[in-house]
Amino acid sequence: MLITSKSNPVIKSVQSLADKKFRKQLRQYIVEGLKPVKECIAAGCKIERIICIEQLEGEFAGATVVSESVFKSISLEKTPQGVLAVVAIPHNGLKPPEKPCLLLDCIQDPGNLGTIIRTANAAGYGEIYAVNCTDPYSPKAVRASMSGIFFVEVRQGTRAEVLAALDGVPLICADMNGKNIFSFKPPEKFCLCIGNEGSGISEDIKLLATDKVKIPMRETCESLNAAVSAGIAMYALRKNN
Repeated sequence: MLITSKSNPVIKSVQSLADKKFRKQLRQYIVEGLKPVKECIAAGCKIERIICIEQLEGEFAGATVVSESVFKSISLEKTPQGVLAVVAIPHNGLKPPEKPCLLLDCIQDPGNLGTIIRTANAAGYGEIYAVNCTDPYSPKAVRASMSGIFFVEVRQGTRAEVLAALDGVPLICADMNGKNIFSFKPPEKFCLCIGNEGSGISEDIKLLATDKVKIPMRETCESLNAAVSAGIAMYALRKNN
């Protein structure tokens, strides 16, 4: 059946997922675009519903088919490709990491968060602990993760809860006053801590740091973007691991 009404309950439900409040309440998020949706399916994510326009019905068996005007009303893209998936947010409980991991402390820009998740997946950091960060399942963060969100486990909690889960794991903080990261040799298991875009890592986490590392820069550069710093640090530490 073709849905042509923007007031259809299914459409209203999908529209609500643009809001963090409803993503949290329904434990669902949106993946949009041909390649991301296909990668989401291939990754084995729990897909609650696929919505597409008539031209793509043959590519997605069992999809809810809508008119182009209805799809535009639920799309968050400037140039919609005609397909999106409603995906269940996984229940990633807090537990100790099995391998090198990340702790993200108050990352507020969804583009930065998504980019960090993308790089973490590429560099082999499969567990990400998030403290007071922006929503990793927001449309902008999901888009910036370039499907990385399907392949990492994001564990969210209060600072105290996250630190309890990381008890005994060496914390390596990115800090301008730290050791040169390119000559630093980390332990086999560690947690790389990345702080807020403006204020850096909070003092209580910094106080627990086993080591602090920095990315050397020319005097003409004051700092790097949080996602860029995180990417360089992730690869440098794995290279020296």
